[in-house]
Amino acid sequence: MDYSIVLAAETAEITIGHALISEFLGTAMLLVLGAGVVANVILPKTKGAGGGTLMINWGWGLAVFAGVYVGYKSGAHLNPAVTLGVVASGATEFVPGIAADAVNSVLYIVAQTAGAAVGAAVAYLAYKKHFDEQADPAVKLGVFSTGPELRSYGWNVVTEVIGTFVLVFVILVFAKSPSGLGPLAVALLVVGIGASLGGPTGYAINPARDFGPRIAHALLPIKGKGGSDWAYSWVPVVGPMIGGLLAGLLARVYVS
Repeated sequence: MDYSIVLAAETAEITIGHALISEFLGTAMLLVLGAGVVANVILPKTKGAGGGTLMINWGWGLAVFAGVYVGYKSGAHLNPAVTLGVVASGATEFVPGIAADAVNSVLYIVAQTAGAAVGAAVAYLAYKKHFDEQADPAVKLGVFSTGPELRSYGWNVVTEVIGTFVLVFVILVFAKSPSGLGPLAVALLVVGIGASLGGPTGYAINPARDFGPRIAHALLPIKGKGGSDWAYSWVPVVGPMIGGLLAGLLARVYVS
């Protein structure tokens, strides 16, 4: 079963090189805008300071909207959990000409993670002077990666599994529905997940979105940044991967 997710238009056959560039650029755009809206809300002395959680939710939704359009050539996964879900759903190709196999899955995930790291670095450059202002190191890390409000690793994983399951399962259902909304539908879905399920952990729901920027945070010369909270870093990787796998398996049975 072939899930050509997200965009209604048919995609011509491309090479794996083109697909990886597409995943890299799409995920980079996702993080430029996604990390950017978080920076605008939580860093000191910005125009959007104190804009609140809903501003962040909508900003991430629109970031997905832009990233999906940029990454359309590859199927616009932009997320290892989506890639895994598509494979688990029984798809034979990610897009025409790109087999949904183990090697291509790993390559997609590497491109997504690299794109996320670069996108977060670009967002840092946009807010460099605000990062230089005095702020809690946890606030500066929060621009790059997620963290729980109440740290309980097992329950934090459960939250990420549920949020990512909703994301990937609904995307796979979108792929077989006649709505034609494409990227807008995925953007609104992300807003909804953030508003409904984002409270406990900040809804990473995407291993690349969290891990790549966390690497960028560790490497960038951010003034007063503190640690990168590697003790928690496995949660927004393992949880979303489990959620994506479960969503793909259910879609394999449910979506025909």
